[in-house]
Amino acid sequence: MARMPSAQRRRQLTEAAIRAMARDGVPRTTTRSIAAEAGVSLSVFHYCFDSKQALVESVITTLTDHSVSVVKDALRPRATLEETVRAGFQAYWDHVRAHPDEHMLTYELTQYALREPGFGQLARRQYEMYGDAYTELIEQLRSGMDLRLRVPVPVLARYLAAMTDGLTLNYLVLGDATAWTDILDTVTAHIAGLVMADAPARGSGR
Repeated sequence: MARMPSAQRRRQLTEAAIRAMARDGVPRTTTRSIAAEAGVSLSVFHYCFDSKQALVESVITTLTDHSVSVVKDALRPRATLEETVRAGFQAYWDHVRAHPDEHMLTYELTQYALREPGFGQLARRQYEMYGDAYTELIEQLRSGMDLRLRVPVPVLARYLAAMTDGLTLNYLVLGDATAWTDILDTVTAHIAGLVMADAPARGSGR
């Protein structure tokens, strides 16, 4: 087996864990099955991760990075704010439709962490990551377009995280991809209204 840097090996094992968990479910995925999925020995797994908590946290972080990275790439200033925001949401939505198993896994990981003794902090950290990701995206948009906000950045970030979380679960349950063009247009118009203030509102996040 070829040697590789430990960080690269951790990424390899994390991606293998995502595939195994998405296929078999979190409770039924074992360290042995992850090692087999990655094509490495069990000792290599234990060298890279000293606990299942560490693995689950790495999986949560990587899943978040998967969807956030495509939004970052799409969220560049366009002719109007609405077009810019819509491009970001569209990139995220395209990722949901292309990788539904990954997004379903995020909800399973939340439930698993909340129910498994000693894992509760991982569920909290998962949702803190969502808020942090939206904060970064908002700041990226503000710096690129010189925007003023009607609400503080932390409030808008948590609101966006909660909204996309609900929309994603709704899609995973109900499907019907044809309905989402109008839904995303509605969301875009609403978000644009929150950030296209002519002047800073009282208590705004400017």
